[in-house]
Amino acid sequence: MRKTIILLAGIIAFCIHVPAQQNKITSYKKTEVMIPMRDGARLFTTIFTPENISQPVPVLITRTPYSATRPDNFNILDFTYTANMAREGYIFVFQDIRGKFKSEGTMQIHQPLIHETKKGAVDESTDTWDTVDWLVKNTENNNGKAGILGISYPGWLALVGAVDPHPALKASSEQACMGDLFLGDDFHHNGAFRLSYSMEYAYMVEFEKTASSDFPFPQYDLYDWYLKMGSLKNINDKYFHNKSVTWNDFVAHPNYDSFWQKNSPLSYVHYPQIPQLHVGGFYDQEDINGPQLMYAHMEKKDSFNRNFIVLGPWNHGQWGRGDDQSSRDFRELQKKWFDYWLKGIGDGKFSEATCFQTGSNTWKTYNSWPPKEAQVQKLYAGPNNTCSFNKPTSVNGSVSYVSDPAHPVPYRTLPIEQTYGPGSRWRNWQIEDQRHVYTRPDVVSFTMDSLTEDLTVTGKIIAHLFASTTGTDADWIVKLIDVYPAFDRENLSMSQFQFPVAMEVFRGRFRKSFSNPSPLTPNKPEEFIIDLHDIDHVFKKGHRIMIQVQSTWFPVIDRNPQKYVPNIYLAKESDFTKQTHTIYFSSRYPTYIELPVMKD
Repeated sequence: MRKTIILLAGIIAFCIHVPAQQNKITSYKKTEVMIPMRDGARLFTTIFTPENISQPVPVLITRTPYSATRPDNFNILDFTYTANMAREGYIFVFQDIRGKFKSEGTMQIHQPLIHETKKGAVDESTDTWDTVDWLVKNTENNNGKAGILGISYPGWLALVGAVDPHPALKASSEQACMGDLFLGDDFHHNGAFRLSYSMEYAYMVEFEKTASSDFPFPQYDLYDWYLKMGSLKNINDKYFHNKSVTWNDFVAHPNYDSFWQKNSPLSYVHYPQIPQLHVGGFYDQEDINGPQLMYAHMEKKDSFNRNFIVLGPWNHGQWGRGDDQSSRDFRELQKKWFDYWLKGIGDGKFSEATCFQTGSNTWKTYNSWPPKEAQVQKLYAGPNNTCSFNKPTSVNGSVSYVSDPAHPVPYRTLPIEQTYGPGSRWRNWQIEDQRHVYTRPDVVSFTMDSLTEDLTVTGKIIAHLFASTTGTDADWIVKLIDVYPAFDRENLSMSQFQFPVAMEVFRGRFRKSFSNPSPLTPNKPEEFIIDLHDIDHVFKKGHRIMIQVQSTWFPVIDRNPQKYVPNIYLAKESDFTKQTHTIYFSSRYPTYIELPVMKD
């Protein structure tokens, strides 16, 4: 993985100038309190207050299911995520959400907001309101303003905490938050179940109130373990025994029904009621979709210009802990953001979108996202494993491969370590060289000639896959890959590197509707439209662009039986069948990817 880091190097800084503060903080005092909520439950909260300050400072809150306890040797001034802010004075607050660690009450993963429709109900929005109210009334030397931020689950808490906000809550930054859990992020992508991550995460969060527990696997490399586990129904039969609420929800709701729709922030977060900074990574292995989805959703009703987005060359939350230049640049922008809304420092002129452009390795700013000036060009799959910007003219054109659930394509190189276990390479798999699957007979690649000039692609990538199967269901994984030259003179180890710029999976049964799936008709070509998400990338002169297609991505995606069954979570071993899949590239069925190309 060291090789791929070169892709993220050579970065220029934002060159942000922030006026000097009067406060120069050298120490903080830690206090632990139980903050009462409106229903009587008390939430454990750790507060760090700057000592010897010359003027009041704002409150900055992070709410979490991962423990708000900080050891005695924890120094907020050394906490990478907000160290630059700590040096100039903030009151930092960490809080266990209800039902986790030292907080009272009961936890439900990603509970939808219900306080508006159910009188007297509590949820993460009301808990945030009550927390802010207590803090501004009970912490010394606060200036009456609060902000909220967080990464991953705490990012989702920052998103929903900004709904019906307390008057003192002035700004929020949701970072790597979950979006829709069926359409994208954590548990499903386009209806395809994220097996290894979901099973291990559900166990980690739910099986112990006062800890984050690892599933007791009997081996280190889990590829074979998940394969031998068999059908998803064996999870409850052999391991969970119906004790996991989240896993039971997976089984009970295999389609995009009212359960998933009500649990989606698309249904309960409508517009930015306070300034919102969405932050995401192009290579986020957990929540790549959430920040992009929620920015676009909230932008539709952003009449007060409160909605902004930052996208960078990061895996999940890397910007909060990384020492690379891009992460340091972001933390300066984050400081500028909260300094303006909570301290009144700066002019408040923030770019609508701030994106790190990979390939050129520079920061770019845009007045809209995606940029309106981008022009869509179609990259077509073609004969002899080629692709080009020329639409196929032949009435015939296809390539077939056999997809066998008993021999699935690994989503990354072995070993497949436990997601959060010792030695896990989970964080970086989305920038891994795809040559580890390139030669498999059940992976098809289409590669264009070397580029004669740089090609800048900025915006949303949409794949239009025309395909058929001899079965009645199938998964489709489509990748857009930047292939390095045969000899990379700057770094020989990157020669012919297959860098995955964008990748996504789609479960075929949902081609017409995520709510009402239907079987595929054997041997019938159909179009599958797949959102590969937003990118900002320069394919450099001398590089080649590749379209790659496969049908298994194991065990991050569960195995599709390839025989239509009403509920894959209850599929029998006999339902898993080997099938032949065909990808088309003819004039009638032209497989292509939409590339939003920026002109000089």
